[in-house]
Amino acid sequence: MVTIKEVAEEAGVSVATVSRVINQNGYVSEETLEKVKSVIDKLNYKPNSIARSLYHKTSNMIGLIIPDITNPFFPELARAVEDVAMMYGFKVVLCNSDQNPEKEMKYLDLFKEKYVDGIIFTTQSQESTVYSDLNVPIVALDRIGDTTIPSVVSNNYKGAKKATELLLQKGVKNIAHIRGPKNIAPSEARYHGFIDAVEGKGVNYTISEAEFQLKDAERKAEQFFETHTGIDGIFCSNDTIAAGFLKVALKKGIKVPEDLQIVGFDGSFFGEFIYPELTTVSQPIYDMGAVATRLLIKIIQGNQPEKLLYEMPTTIIERGTTR
Repeated sequence: MVTIKEVAEEAGVSVATVSRVINQNGYVSEETLEKVKSVIDKLNYKPNSIARSLYHKTSNMIGLIIPDITNPFFPELARAVEDVAMMYGFKVVLCNSDQNPEKEMKYLDLFKEKYVDGIIFTTQSQESTVYSDLNVPIVALDRIGDTTIPSVVSNNYKGAKKATELLLQKGVKNIAHIRGPKNIAPSEARYHGFIDAVEGKGVNYTISEAEFQLKDAERKAEQFFETHTGIDGIFCSNDTIAAGFLKVALKKGIKVPEDLQIVGFDGSFFGEFIYPELTTVSQPIYDMGAVATRLLIKIIQGNQPEKLLYEMPTTIIERGTTR
């Protein structure tokens, strides 16, 4: 591998002069500039990207923090972020926080050391000021925190309301909502969408809670079906919870959708891999990731976003878990 010292020797100049040419910083005569460029081309010299990032405090890297890589929703988001970032010449550093605040802070420290040019976060385990104080362009994806931070989300409230109304239209009389964790904005919005859809409709409803993880959903489903009888419809706060409740219901001999109808939320590929295939509220997952990445790059390039909240529509996909 050719070094900067070899370039300097071949061009008959100092290493500092070659460095000024590479970094476009400081005065270099036109004649020397052309000579150094010619030698760089001749020797096929590739500047050390790490050294350049330290000099410029830039790296052409974007940091992406997600809470749980095992949740099928997030790999789809990450794919979109990576695809769009590469189109613009950026690399993506993907970090899985496991919803652990300490782990997340370590990643933020790593981003500072590596001089990432911007950060996309999909977590909600830190105070929003932790991100806004980083002095680096930031976009929140699937989360709304500090209202001064640009955010890209789907319309969780409307999607949940439509899902609940669908179950009521299909004859459900005893309905349940398995909400997500209370400290996460999307699960809060989906909970309120459910409540506004059922109140005043003369139906019995119950609320339970589960993490956005399959094993926890299965555990909560076992408890739920032991203590609740006669439930004929469930709206789950995401597809992973819905899959857990579907699995346990079928194990207990509950017929789906004949005796129990289930609707999830996300619209990830996961819903097509289970049987019966899952009726779900579909978020435009790839588009959300793409919009967030373009927005972040726009800010990195020194442009102001046209607005701070980008809210994208949801649609219902009816499959085999509803009649």
